[in-house]
Amino acid sequence: MATKSAFSIVGLAHKVCLAAEEQGYTPELLNTLAENPTLFSQMLKVQLGHAEVKLVEHVIDLDADPFVPNNWKVEKHQQGGSFKWDPKQVQFYLSEPQRKEKSIEGNKLRKELEGKPVFNANLLDYLLAHPHLIPEDWKQDEKGRTRYIFFWGTIYRGSDDDLFVRCLYWFVGGWGWGDYWLDYGWDVDDPAALRAS
Repeated sequence: MATKSAFSIVGLAHKVCLAAEEQGYTPELLNTLAENPTLFSQMLKVQLGHAEVKLVEHVIDLDADPFVPNNWKVEKHQQGGSFKWDPKQVQFYLSEPQRKEKSIEGNKLRKELEGKPVFNANLLDYLLAHPHLIPEDWKQDEKGRTRYIFFWGTIYRGSDDDLFVRCLYWFVGGWGWGDYWLDYGWDVDDPAALRAS
């Protein structure tokens, strides 16, 4: 039979896990903490005021060559300089048909996005490597639909010669990437990631 103190420890652990999740911790990151007691030691020093807190700046090189999936080529890569990560500097763009919950063909949307400050796939891949940076509200839109966030600054040509754009999305407990053919229709849940002006 569990003691009262065991129940309070379990309750406290649950409370800590919920608070950590609100700050972007994933089960994998919490497991890393549990398996690395020295990390707890470092956190304790910070909490007790015995260590200096240094905030990590995440700067993404949007000029670098993008990741290229097997047998693909880069058709176009719109460079964007160095970008210091700030989710407030990312806005989601939907064309008029998308806002009206209708589709727009990818080729037409590509023309509409010309000249706009679209992010390229370097940001997508950086976020996949650092998923704790991705805001919670990127998972779904206001109506609970999964968002497929497209990075139009990099357009790929597949091995079959078709053009594709990659996207970031949340699926079964984790972030992943997908791609979409430009001949298909983009819907209300398929925003383009743009740099806020």
